[in-house]
Amino acid sequence: MGAKKLETSAIKSENLRKEPLKLDLEIPENAIEYAPDIRQAGPLHVSGQAELIEEHGGPGGVIEDIRLRAKFGGRFELLCARCLEPSERDLKGEFDLIFRPSSADVRTGEHAISEAETEIGYYEESGLVLEDVVREQVLLSLPDRLLCKPDCKGLCPQCGQNLNETSCHCDNTRTDPRWNALKDLAESIGQPKE
Repeated sequence: MGAKKLETSAIKSENLRKEPLKLDLEIPENAIEYAPDIRQAGPLHVSGQAELIEEHGGPGGVIEDIRLRAKFGGRFELLCARCLEPSERDLKGEFDLIFRPSSADVRTGEHAISEAETEIGYYEESGLVLEDVVREQVLLSLPDRLLCKPDCKGLCPQCGQNLNETSCHCDNTRTDPRWNALKDLAESIGQPKE
């Protein structure tokens, strides 16, 4: 059986009570808006499982957490950190997340949370929106600094010319004027200039 097309819907705890939900989705381009400088350049495949985890919440009854384990992979167009030209890259990742109904944690005022609670996300009564989780996980999987190629020359700091395409004739030997006082001091004591 092939991957299903993504239909905007929420994963609801009541739909997981009988059995876990198997995920095998293909998210088309432009279905999720990531960021202005990030574009999905092909289908994004998401596969995994959503299951219900019942936790006894004391006098409040049972808390129905949703555990979402999945992996994703797809091609994205990102901007090079040096020359700002678009560059396509394959991104993939895996995640194992737990989400709790927001209504289950209605403590008022300031309170301390346990270390385990820092790992829990929350979902609204309408359900866990898969697109939001996928968007977050894709953004977290992005490289810190993407280069279109390892030897990218970037942009000229003077005129903005892409130095990968052509060279410019700008004088890039300018120094920060704040160093002039040190240069003058070195000259006055007879040290050689660099």
